[in-house]
Order: sequence, then C-alpha cells, then structure tokens
Amino acid sequence: MAYEETTLATLSEPALSEPDRTGPEPTGGRTGGRAHVVLPAFNEEASLPPLLHRLADVARTEQVTVWVVDDGSADATVAVAESGYGGLDVRVVRHLVNLGLGRAVQSGLRAALEDAGPDDIVVVMDADDTHDPALIRALQAEITAGADVAICSRFVPGGDDRTAPFGRRLLSRGAAQLFHRALDVDGVRDFTSGYRAYRASLLARASAHWGERLIEEQGFACMVELLLKLRHCRPVITEVPLALRYDRKQGPSKLKLRRTVVQYLKLLARDRLSPAPYRKL
Repeated sequence: MAYEETTLATLSEPALSEPDRTGPEPTGGRTGGRAHVVLPAFNEEASLPPLLHRLADVARTEQVTVWVVDDGSADATVAVAESGYGGLDVRVVRHLVNLGLGRAVQSGLRAALEDAGPDDIVVVMDADDTHDPALIRALQAEITAGADVAICSRFVPGGDDRTAPFGRRLLSRGAAQLFHRALDVDGVRDFTSGYRAYRASLLARASAHWGERLIEEQGFACMVELLLKLRHCRPVITEVPLALRYDRKQGPSKLKLRRTVVQYLKLLARDRLSPAPYRKL
C-alpha cells in the first residue's frame, strides 16, 4: 500500500481520541498492541532488504506494521519496500522531493497515528540497517511495564557505539552531555538516538496540541526536538541498551557534523526561549 505526500507534508490530527482532561492522566498501564515501525528512507535500496528481512523475523511473534517513508529517493527504495518480505505488512509513504529527516519522521508519525489504536506503540528507527529490529520486543516490554517513551541507548550498560566513526561518536556523546546538563528530562542519557518507541496515545496528545509544529527541525535535531516537546506531557521515559551496528551501513552517512552541531545549539536556544504549553497536556 502506498501513500503519496505533497512537498508540504504535515502532521494532521490523529484518529486516536483525545483523553478525558477531567480524569487522571493516562500515563502507564499495559499495552499489548501493534508496533508501527517508521523508517525514514532516502536512497536506502541496499540497506532495506536485510532490514526488512529482520523485521519480518520479529513479525513472526509480534504484531508489526512497517511504514517506509521514501523522502524523494533517486534509487529503487520504493520498489524494494514494495517487494514483499515474508508477509510483512509494509506500507510506503512518499515525498516527491527530498524534504529532510524531520519531515520524513513527521509524515511517518502521521501515517502511523492515523492507523494506530490506543494500545499500540510507534517505533522510529533508521532505515540503514544499523539498528537491530529484535530490540522492538524490549521496547514493547518497557511500554507494557509503564513507560511512555523507551529509547535504545548507546550510553547505558550494555550499549555500544564503537562501530561508528569517531566524529559521529564525539558528536553524540557531546550532545548527550550538553542536553543532560541544560535540560530537565528524567531518564534520558542518549538524547540523539534515532531508535525509540512511543506510546501511541502519548503522541496523540502531543500532536493534538502542536499539530504540524510537532516537528519543525528538518535535520537530525528533529529527534531531540520531539523529545523536548513530549516532556511537557510528563512522560515516563526509560532506556534499553543499543549496540549500534554501523558496520552494516551501506553508503555514506547523511549526517553533516558542523550543520548538526549548529542545529543542536539553535534548538537548545529556542527551547530556552519558548514558553511552556499554556494548558495541561
């Protein structure tokens, strides 16, 4: 199944009903629902086949829907995603031109939320096969145990980023220290990890407030931005160890170090200057 996005793809109001504001906050609780896996992809025809095969293995024991967001790829990314992988439920969201990681994540979240039920989770992970889909089970377990956000972290015991290039490791670790010192977000060591699970009802609450402004950053800073906005919903956040498999990456990195550093600093400044939401989320 394919969904075509315009060049101004935005996050619309999700199908999930907004929680009752008069009762207690719906934080915690069990979830035994489906995992909606969002894969922002730009020219990933070589990396997608092994990744989708691994996701198909997970889908043998878990309920999984995969949303491949093709961000204006010039290669066969779409054809690969639509090839079929052991009955895996793969759906394609298309941008006609490249809009950047932020817009791709935004479009993926919108598509997933329109289909998700209140007990489902939404997982965002990289499409370059550096993230292990088997961790979806651990993320699901964290949400089931009461977390609202579960992060695959390189910086907790058992985590490992030794396969990544030195510059990327330095950026991730420096950003983690910066945001940990500057921001009040409990339970987070790896602020820049691109592999996370969110309780669908939490994303629904946040998107009901921010709408298309839920993600405004176009580059890699979008993952930190989303976490900063979700903190106003007072989520329970946990982390599970991530052994990054950068050695499986095919093709050059799309991360530009200097540009990403500038994006992180601007995001931090904007967060300091932006007022908190005017109402309880």
